[in-house]
Amino acid sequence: MIYVIRHGQTDFNKEGRMQGRKGLPLNEVGLRQANVLKEKLKDVEFHYVFSSPQKRAIQTAEIISGYEPKIDERLDVFDLGEADGLKKEQVIFKGAIPDPTKYVGVEGMDQFAGRVIGFLKSLEEEKIDEMNILIAGHRCTTGVIGAYLEGALGKDSVLKYSSDNGDYKVYNNRYLS
Repeated sequence: MIYVIRHGQTDFNKEGRMQGRKGLPLNEVGLRQANVLKEKLKDVEFHYVFSSPQKRAIQTAEIISGYEPKIDERLDVFDLGEADGLKKEQVIFKGAIPDPTKYVGVEGMDQFAGRVIGFLKSLEEEKIDEMNILIAGHRCTTGVIGAYLEGALGKDSVLKYSSDNGDYKVYNNRYLS
C-alpha cells in the first residue's frame, strides 16, 4: 500500500500564508497531528519512507514511521516564487497558482506535476507489490500523487485529491504496475 501524507500544521498554515520553500517546521498543533497519525498507523510496517526536503514533511515522516526518510527533491513543494510567505488574500492568482506574470519564480504547473510523476514512475521500476510505502509531502504533492494514481490527472484534480494538514490517503500498489 502507498500512504500519502500531508505534513502537519505550521504557523504559516495557521496564519493563512502561502507556504512554499520558505516554509516553517511543524508547530504544536502540527506535532500533535503527526502523533495522531502515528497512532492511527501504528500497525503498519513501512518498507520505504520518502519525503519532500522541507523540514515540516521530514518531521511528519519521522514521527509517523520512526525512520529517517529518504529525501527526494522531486517531492518538494510547488515553488511559489515571490508569493511565498504572503497572506493568501494578498496574492493575485491565475487559476489555483500565484500569477507568474506578477511574481518572479513561480513554478509552472506542468513542470511541477512532471517531477512528482517522475518520482512515481521511478517507483514503478521497483518490486513494491507487497510493500508499504510512506510518502510525506504537501497539499500540492499529495494532490498530484492521488490524481496520478487514480488516473484522473487533469484540470482541478490536484485540489480534489489533496489532503489537509496531518491527513493521509491510501492507494493500492497495483496503481504503479
